Amino acid sequence: MPQAFTTRRFVEFVDTDMAGIVHFSAFFRYMEAAEHELLRSLGLSVHTKLSDDLIISFPRVSATCDYTSPARCEDWLDIAVTVERLGTKSITYGFAFTRSGEEIATGKMTAVCCHLVPGAPPKSIPLPAEIAMPLQRFIN
Repeated sequence: MPQAFTTRRFVEFVDTDMAGIVHFSAFFRYMEAAEHELLRSLGLSVHTKLSDDLIISFPRVSATCDYTSPARCEDWLDIAVTVERLGTKSITYGFAFTRSGEEIATGKMTAVCCHLVPGAPPKSIPLPAEIAMPLQRFIN
């Protein structure tokens, strides 16, 4: 059975708007931070040198978030991360935000595996096995 990677996030004052509610844009930073935590927990990174001539990164090509209930300053948010799709060259993550079990928001983010060459635009490449394999257990 697939599992979710879970992390917690404390809502800082800087993340809120004039109404004291978490600004919608903060959720995109929370999703990215949760993705980074998931990858670090697997010994991976969004920016990895696999060999002297292969440096890869994961530019985002899509990100969405739907909001159900407001989150406020000093709330603790639980973030569950799953892999909704593990493609040939891309990863689509799913995010579920809750506060004490109450749904706050859900989001998705798609990142493409790219070879980085200084002075050249990123070029998409197939996901290396050393990245794809550990993510298998999080496929939803």
